[in-house]
Amino acid sequence: MQLRYAFRLDPTPGQRIALARAFGCARVVYNDAIAARERARAAGEAFPTVAVLSKTLVTEAKKTRERHWLGGVSAVVLQQSLRDAESAYRNFFVSLKGTRKGARVGAPRFKSRKDQRQSVRFTANARWKITGTGRLSLPKIGEVKVRWSRTLPTTPSSVTVIKDAAGRYFASFVIDTDPEQDRTRFSEPDPGSGLGIDLGLTHFAVLSDGTKVDSPRFMRRAEKKLKKTQRELSRKQKGSKNREKARLKVARAHAKVADARREFHHQLSTRLIRENQAVTVEDLAVMALARTRLGKSVHDAGWSTFVAMLAYKAARYGRTFITIGRFEPTSQVCSTCGIKDGPKPLHVREWTCPACGTVHDRDHNAAKNIKAAGLAVTACGVQVRPEHVPAPRGEAGSHGIQTGARAA
Repeated sequence: MQLRYAFRLDPTPGQRIALARAFGCARVVYNDAIAARERARAAGEAFPTVAVLSKTLVTEAKKTRERHWLGGVSAVVLQQSLRDAESAYRNFFVSLKGTRKGARVGAPRFKSRKDQRQSVRFTANARWKITGTGRLSLPKIGEVKVRWSRTLPTTPSSVTVIKDAAGRYFASFVIDTDPEQDRTRFSEPDPGSGLGIDLGLTHFAVLSDGTKVDSPRFMRRAEKKLKKTQRELSRKQKGSKNREKARLKVARAHAKVADARREFHHQLSTRLIRENQAVTVEDLAVMALARTRLGKSVHDAGWSTFVAMLAYKAARYGRTFITIGRFEPTSQVCSTCGIKDGPKPLHVREWTCPACGTVHDRDHNAAKNIKAAGLAVTACGVQVRPEHVPAPRGEAGSHGIQTGARAA
């Protein structure tokens, strides 16, 4: 499994200038590749290949007066920028065909020097290395100081240097992990241990064992400070240095909230995966919920990121991760006797089963049903609620038509 390990960088003023030059050259080559392909499309010609673009936009462009400054950065950075443009077009065409998972991908667009996030990638061909003193040596940039928070398990295959909207620099290493070694990092839990998770807003998660994880609401807690910094930004004159300073304050405030939320998700997901053999969650329509009046709270919770963390950590550490359909009536079925009591308004947080008399907490009961649905999936290997399939010929039409068809 390939994972990314990100570490904070502390470049010197000179290295910041060199990184800015690398960001700019990579952006120009990317935009030139997009422009070349758009010209070919307008002329009705075939798209130029990466090899042709590499020759015209990098090798020959360095010899011209307009693009001679491309020689001031590593050639690998420029080649990777061309590959990024190729990947952008590939994802766009696959999305048009409908074979790509996820949301529809638009056509590649030109990058701007005012984009808040910039990055360059160095592969093994660039001959970058980690020095004996723990610094990251990059070609034509120098040895950059790294804030190491943990050791790398194996030798990275590539490194991406990123500058985010808050002006921070990061080094993101691509690591190929060893599956056997990953499975031994955590002790094996009880083979029959399973957990159902009901995600919500009042509580971030209610577990099938009765545990309730409070929602931190990082955005709500920092909303007052965010409003103040945003108000200061709106009063600054566009294009002024004070406006850029105010923009950085806003970006840093948002980055602080995002970092706290990500740390919360990592700690909770790691604990749940470490302690349970199987974890089951419900497939929520997050994009649809984000368009309601609760949209800000939905975004603040970050359910999609948390579920994605559960999925990849389960695959890494040999656990079972199950997602059940969003139309399963988990809040309508009694987890004790199995009777379906019908839908209930959201303000009903507790209800009594009319059949067995059990008093249920709405979220805890849903978590129990989610766990049961997950166990059913692992037991029979199929979904709890199968998808719609065409009816067999013997079942189609009315009984009279079926009889006539058989007679014929």
